[in-house]
Amino acid sequence: MSKRFMALLAALAVLATLVAGCGGGGGGTESASSLSKAEFVKQGNAICAKGSKEIGEAFEKYGKEHDFSNSKQPSKAEQEEAIEAIVIPRIRKEIEGIRALGIPAEGGAEAEAVLDAAEEALEKGEEDPSLMLKEESAGPFAKVNKLSREFGLTKCGEEEG
Repeated sequence: MSKRFMALLAALAVLATLVAGCGGGGGGTESASSLSKAEFVKQGNAICAKGSKEIGEAFEKYGKEHDFSNSKQPSKAEQEEAIEAIVIPRIRKEIEGIRALGIPAEGGAEAEAVLDAAEEALEKGEEDPSLMLKEESAGPFAKVNKLSREFGLTKCGEEEG
């Protein structure tokens, strides 16, 4: 696969994992968790790391199936198809995983802010997948990225490697 396409896939994987560890919706509907903030962050980061690996593997398979190489770059439509087929469903699954942890008592308001922002960003990406092709600082997840890092979800956004 071309370096450019691999860079795009890596960027999408980073974007996806940033959202994945921090996503969700329905502010105020979460159950309280018996987890401490530290354990919530630890488990959230584990979900992100696993999700990043799965996204990377799915992109590798997608690239091979579509015969992408240095001589065949993916079109914008193919990039958006990859987002719809790989990134969005995986993010949704990870959001559900993070939500299932419950909101910790310590840092609960911050956790909910991260989760709500991630859900909102994912919805924007679902409505217009091309938004997810933007650079991290300009895409729909810019706010989520900042909030998740501040909260301690540092694995959410690292490339699988």
